[in-house]
Amino acid sequence: MAQKNKVKFGLNKVHYAKIIAWSEDGVPTFATPVRLPGAVSLSIDAEGENENFYADDIVYYVINNNAGYTGDLEVALITTDFALTILGETLDTNGVLVERNDAEPAQFALLFEFTGDKNHIRHVLYCCSASRPATESSTKEESTEVKTETLSLTASALPDGLVKSKTCESTTDAVYNNWYKSVYIPTAAKSSVPAKAAAKSE
Repeated sequence: MAQKNKVKFGLNKVHYAKIIAWSEDGVPTFATPVRLPGAVSLSIDAEGENENFYADDIVYYVINNNAGYTGDLEVALITTDFALTILGETLDTNGVLVERNDAEPAQFALLFEFTGDKNHIRHVLYCCSASRPATESSTKEESTEVKTETLSLTASALPDGLVKSKTCESTTDAVYNNWYKSVYIPTAAKSSVPAKAAAKSE
């Protein structure tokens, strides 16, 4: 992925991977990502505001409060598998999907990609929770209006502080091509300043 995007658009390949276990140190184990077809839109807003600490009559230190993201994922139709695996619904002996008030929704990683002019940017939010979608439809008139379903999402940090990862022009082909096969966990972080830029500043 050597070329840089100038623009991004679209939404595709939405997947979810249930957190199936937690270690004593708070490290999650993820199930294999599953496709959630019919993605329409995703809108998430960053939560948490920076706070300034003042000393010596100046902003002495900026406290970064990263509280993850909240927003909505709109899809054509919530799949039965998602309702069972994530929303905590059950199937009765007649194959009917049942929702109970004591259902316990599961946490999951959300994987998706935005289309770009050069590369498709792939993302993962590591610790998501979803609320039940509203139930609505309307009578069919002269033209058919498709009714979508919307999940309210909350994406919080893992116990180690990890919130989100995404691919960029420096991502290796191996990582990019296997993005939807398992949830990507970052390796040791490199310097955020490119080597050439760092050399010029010395």
